[in-house]
Amino acid sequence: MSQHYEARGPVGAFVNGIEETIISALLGVMTLLTFVNVVLRYGFNHSIIWSLEVVLTLFAWLVLFGIAYAFKVTAHLGVDAVTNLLSPGPRKAVALIAGVLCILYALLFLKGAYDYWAPFADMAPTSGRWFPTGFDSSARSQSYFETDQIPIPFEWFKAWLETTFNSYEQGGQILTDEYAKMPRLVPYTMLPVAALLILFRVVQAVWRIWTDRSPSLIVSHEAEDAVAEAALLNRDN
Repeated sequence: MSQHYEARGPVGAFVNGIEETIISALLGVMTLLTFVNVVLRYGFNHSIIWSLEVVLTLFAWLVLFGIAYAFKVTAHLGVDAVTNLLSPGPRKAVALIAGVLCILYALLFLKGAYDYWAPFADMAPTSGRWFPTGFDSSARSQSYFETDQIPIPFEWFKAWLETTFNSYEQGGQILTDEYAKMPRLVPYTMLPVAALLILFRVVQAVWRIWTDRSPSLIVSHEAEDAVAEAALLNRDN
């Protein structure tokens, strides 16, 4: 079964609360929008045109955020049939090697996520195929790209987005183009944020292995635990 590590101190408890609240809020908003749209469509022959795109975006956010959270609570699945044959010392060494490989992958994912998102935020992506070697200032800005249907909810937010990301200089004057829909940089911001959070959680998980507070990065014997629970339930009945 997955393990919920106790938060240390008020800051840890506060962070835990934020993470669980975000996951619950994403699920709740997705469910509410889907339910309301179904009722409107079949009951009133109407629909919220931007609902589907918002739900798809929130689902992507939930997946990315959930990856990091699953590292935290050791909920990722894995195969430990071979490592369980090893003695505790070699088993820990193998787990640490796997953890280092996960850290390297998380670093590559962070670079790729930032490089994909940066042009939409009118920022320069990094250069280099695998590891950053600088910033590519010649990359074309894509900050004017918009989502298909998602509206911008607040006028002050719309004005800030236009001034910050969709302004340019021409003839000595600063010109600003308007957004008709939500710019893609907003939903895509979850990419670098989630990548950074995943890297942080993987480092935390590897540190738990190093300090002997966790045997591995994966959930252990989930199938066996489920069978044992089912057998116990049948015996009680």
